[in-house]
Amino acid sequence: MHSFLPVSRREFCQLTTAGIMGVSTSGWLDILALRAAESQTKHKSCILLWMDGGPSHKDTFDMKPGTKYAGEFKPIPTSVPGIHISEHFPKLARLMQHVAILRGMSTGEGAHPRARYYLHTGYREGQGGVVHPSIGSIVSKELSNPDFPLPSFVAISARTYGAGYLGPRHEPLVINDPTRGVENLQALVSAERFQDRVSLLQELEQGFYRTYRSPAAQAHQTMYARAVELMRSKEAKAFDLSQEPASVRQRYGGTRFGDSCLLARRLVEIGVKFVEVTLGGWDTHQNNFVRVRQLSEQVDPAISALIEDLKARGLLESTLVVWMGEFGRTPHINNRGPQPGRDHWPRAWSTLLIGGGIRGGQVIGKTDAEGATVVERPISALDFLATVCTILGIDYNKQYTTPRGRPIRIVDRGANPIKELL
Repeated sequence: MHSFLPVSRREFCQLTTAGIMGVSTSGWLDILALRAAESQTKHKSCILLWMDGGPSHKDTFDMKPGTKYAGEFKPIPTSVPGIHISEHFPKLARLMQHVAILRGMSTGEGAHPRARYYLHTGYREGQGGVVHPSIGSIVSKELSNPDFPLPSFVAISARTYGAGYLGPRHEPLVINDPTRGVENLQALVSAERFQDRVSLLQELEQGFYRTYRSPAAQAHQTMYARAVELMRSKEAKAFDLSQEPASVRQRYGGTRFGDSCLLARRLVEIGVKFVEVTLGGWDTHQNNFVRVRQLSEQVDPAISALIEDLKARGLLESTLVVWMGEFGRTPHINNRGPQPGRDHWPRAWSTLLIGGGIRGGQVIGKTDAEGATVVERPISALDFLATVCTILGIDYNKQYTTPRGRPIRIVDRGANPIKELL
């Protein structure tokens, strides 16, 4: 994947050994309250729960009970009459009034790398000879506060697609382990010595950039500036999950994915605009039903606790939560291996949208009896990304200019936002 080039451990150690101002917890709750109020009154945020590998729509949110195409799982009713989902999402079922199920997703990209790129950027990989920015980087550019010390785009548990031609300022901060947060933030020398060394570093960086005005030099300068800004910020405490009671972490499921969702909640609460959380393992060519059940049982407590916490904090209306992968799985079962599986299927699949001011408690789009083809309200990648932009208050028709002077739209022509949601 095209991803943020993070500060290496060695480089971060070089910075942190220079020293850092002590971070006081005084006023921390006031800061949290202020950021929450700002997110309500100024801009929205987005949490993307990326199900890497392509979840089986027929075994999660578009089941076909009572037909010869039904799988092994049973559907259960939800809080919205007439909407049924997999039995392995009982907690989410009780919150369906907040959820819109898009059953009409259809893209035509059946290879993992190309499908991931397409759903993150809205452009085919290689189109126009440029690397396109991901939706996270677009949100960072359009909604971030330049005075906010934390990155506006954070990716948890996996690398993702980055800023492309938008430049290093809008690359994601990658958190590999949610329980460890941003490592190496504490320094070993005094604040005064730290400031002296940072000032010297800035002089060297600026002198080098004046001589060699290359994109690489600018990226290097930006990377170190962001690192120092993060090291000094009180808001960096949001990355520390140890501040959460054990009971809260358990409510999210007590899993790595649950911890990642909890961290995402803390980050949007403090003012981060886009957080992407990845849960892999959905490429179920073999042993589909066992693996989908195990993965669903990780998702259910985490996404339900996330919805409930955002609601309790007054943030659900201003935070759009998206649950999706790059495509669905075949309606029929393959029997090539010892355990039945499902293969790639981009022609028809499902995505969830929650919060962000949308109209929940509805299903948009419909597949045929087999779950193979969209027969009502097809939703393309362009439609989907234009919808996300519209919900977040971003003009998806806006044009950017690449470093070579080429104009490129945020979302390509032909997009139709899903009006039923708005």
